Amino acid sequence: MTQLDARETVFDPTDPDTMAVRVPHDEMLRMRRTAPVSFVPQEPQARAGFPDHEGYWAISRHADVAAVSKNQTDFSTRENGVIIRMGPEMTRDEVEGSSFLLINNDAPDHTKLRQIVSRAFTPRAINALHDSLKARAEKIIDDAVEKGEGNFVEDVAAELPLQAIADLLGVPQEDRGRLFEWSNQLMSYDDPEVEGDQMVAFAEILAYSMALADDRRRHPREDIVTRLISADVDGRGLTDDEFGFFMILLAVAGNETTRNAITWGQHAYMADPAQWELFREQRPRTATDEIIRWATPITAFQRTALREVEVGGVLVPQGARVGLLYASANFDEDVFEDPFTFDITRDPNPHQAFGGHGAHYCIGANLARMEVDLIFNAIADRGLRIEQRGEPNRLRSGWVNGVKDLQVAYR
Repeated sequence: MTQLDARETVFDPTDPDTMAVRVPHDEMLRMRRTAPVSFVPQEPQARAGFPDHEGYWAISRHADVAAVSKNQTDFSTRENGVIIRMGPEMTRDEVEGSSFLLINNDAPDHTKLRQIVSRAFTPRAINALHDSLKARAEKIIDDAVEKGEGNFVEDVAAELPLQAIADLLGVPQEDRGRLFEWSNQLMSYDDPEVEGDQMVAFAEILAYSMALADDRRRHPREDIVTRLISADVDGRGLTDDEFGFFMILLAVAGNETTRNAITWGQHAYMADPAQWELFREQRPRTATDEIIRWATPITAFQRTALREVEVGGVLVPQGARVGLLYASANFDEDVFEDPFTFDITRDPNPHQAFGGHGAHYCIGANLARMEVDLIFNAIADRGLRIEQRGEPNRLRSGWVNGVKDLQVAYR
């Protein structure tokens, strides 16, 4: 197959209007079967900030998503970043400015920057947090039960990831509510229901990060901020931009994605009480990865082709943006038996929900798994039956499988 043989699709898996209602699994299933590598044309506002190639190439099969994720020779995250759909007002200069983000760097810069914080996220380092996070998870559930009912997202799902990353960063307790609001605003630029301005939130979190850095220079601690301001990269420290973007990545990615995994996990358990009973009685270790696969909190990231390259038998041109459809790969029937069944005993479970495998595999994956596990164990330990009181209010986003509100009652 050649570039000329590749099919064009009029369906865009990153359309935020679709994602505000549902993840388009039926359409992506057809893509996998009929046009697994296909060109997706977009209107100008849908590709704001990117070179005018009129769209991107959608990669829908698990094997192809995995292959591109691991291929640093032919594909770049630096050229256009990993976020596949920016806001309609995004400029090219703003996209290029985001290259300070760790995930928007290629080797060798990415390798050097990742090493600065990688020790804070090793299995040993994360295991050391277990007891304190377990106590937090138990208190979160007890507080929610005391309320009787409410928004599961804010009362339960968001709280443990927020507290965990704030602990690692050394953010004082009184400032953590602001961190939550900034995170919401930064991730919700395509959702008119979310109050606030993305660029204002961006400026505020940068200013706050610089103030934290000044404090740590005077009063060093055993936290990530101190590690960042003390870092040595080829004989120099981090620039203010590098430090600020590091903080944004850790603060936002450290709580937003896990929050959505926990929320969709609870939604799945309420929809299938037999799976909840199975978890409550047996606590299979496979449950957490099935929740993460099922949720796929990040539905798509992108790469940019550095040269003409074949993907799945299709020639993708140099300079093209390539969309890695994790929400398609994680339901690929060639890899997962009965993929549209929520099965907490699924094993193996080679999902791509942590940004694919390779150099850009999520640095916080171990922490995210622990947080999901602790929350559901705390719920099960209390013998709770959580009842759904309304449909999830989904985030309008082209690449985040987010939930703003899920009303529940605790019984």
